[in-house]
Amino acid sequence: MSRKIASDVFSRRAFLRSAATFGATALAGTAAAQSALDDIINAPRRGSWDDQFDAKASRTATAVVSNNPIFGPGAAGSIQQAIMDYQNIVASGGWPTVNTSIKLELGVSDPSVQQLRQRLIISGDLPRSAGLSDAFDSYVDGAVKRFQARHGLPSDGVIGEYTLKAVNVPADTRLGQLQTNLIRIQAMSGDLGRRYVMVNIPAAYIEAVENGRVVSRHTAIVGKIDRQSPVLNSKIYEVILNPYWTAPRSIVQKDIMPLMRKDPTYLERNAIRLIDGKGNEVAPETIDWNAEKAPDLMFRQDPGKINAMSSTKINFHNEHAVYMHDTPQQGLFNKLMRFESSGCVRVQNVRDLSTWLLKETPGWSRQQMEATIRAGQNTPIRLAEEVPVYFVYITAWSAKDRVVQFRDDIYQKDGVAELALQTNYGVEQPAGAIDQDLLPQ
Repeated sequence: MSRKIASDVFSRRAFLRSAATFGATALAGTAAAQSALDDIINAPRRGSWDDQFDAKASRTATAVVSNNPIFGPGAAGSIQQAIMDYQNIVASGGWPTVNTSIKLELGVSDPSVQQLRQRLIISGDLPRSAGLSDAFDSYVDGAVKRFQARHGLPSDGVIGEYTLKAVNVPADTRLGQLQTNLIRIQAMSGDLGRRYVMVNIPAAYIEAVENGRVVSRHTAIVGKIDRQSPVLNSKIYEVILNPYWTAPRSIVQKDIMPLMRKDPTYLERNAIRLIDGKGNEVAPETIDWNAEKAPDLMFRQDPGKINAMSSTKINFHNEHAVYMHDTPQQGLFNKLMRFESSGCVRVQNVRDLSTWLLKETPGWSRQQMEATIRAGQNTPIRLAEEVPVYFVYITAWSAKDRVVQFRDDIYQKDGVAELALQTNYGVEQPAGAIDQDLLPQ
């Protein structure tokens, strides 16, 4: 160890000891903070002071992620335990409201941070040993990231608009949310199957579950409030590689006809062909695009990278004509608000999900699937055994690790306005056409 590094380490230790001693003398209530500092100072095989804090902070958010499915063994018992925990919180007076006019983040010192610390301690996101102070330190940063992960928010450690709204939902409201979702989870307490796919609509994500464990999770884009993804139980029977996309009649009439009047090359640029009732292709230039009604033809988009469903379509039996699919607009998965479709569900990393779905179908390894996609030929594949799929609406749950998760009530089914935190979800949008979000641009 160099003389300079040794000096730095010594000065840090000296600072911690003197600061802790001062705090214990000045305020009797800081005994827990003193203990926390001593634990860090005396921790065996620890790194530097900063490394110890940063490592602890980063672990808190990742600890929220596990292989426990929402409907895993004992799911109802887990949420009942969470209800009892929250009943105790409510009976003890709940948690404080965090009042701040500034953005709270690492390095900030403000009286509102003390409110934030208390709030996070009560909900179990911040250890009590972290104490109460005005400093937004690495302990608070880690606790905020953990809170954000539990609420489906980007784990950036910053108290921005949406995180602050979530923080300030009262404890009794969260208790009610848990009680509402207990009923939903109890309704799914039967045998869901050895392998199944679960689409949680308000969480906008998908779980592929096998033998009671989550094999993979996928970010999803689900229906907006006026074009909701339906709650359903069905079975996946088919994966289509390089799918065709057929434009619904409503889109042809309301959207494609006006587009062709403005740009006669629209169909050609988007690889959309006109097919008559006998399967023959019809040339676009033979159509009167100024006519009041659209031609009685099928508007079918060829497979390819610009196809509205990109590489994959996953079919399952249902009366709503919805399905899961890939998308050429991969950037949409990075958005916080992923409630933009017209009912169908777009799946991030859909090829991973397809590989898992097809793993028991002979002849369809990942390599064969990728080769078929590269070839660009439309290829429907029937699964050797149909896989159950469940579209569910669960806004609060807890697994056996006792990590309690909450999501926004995007379709306003929980009956409490405060739980629809992304307020623009409640703003009625122009209805538009079914599947308008799939219209090639």
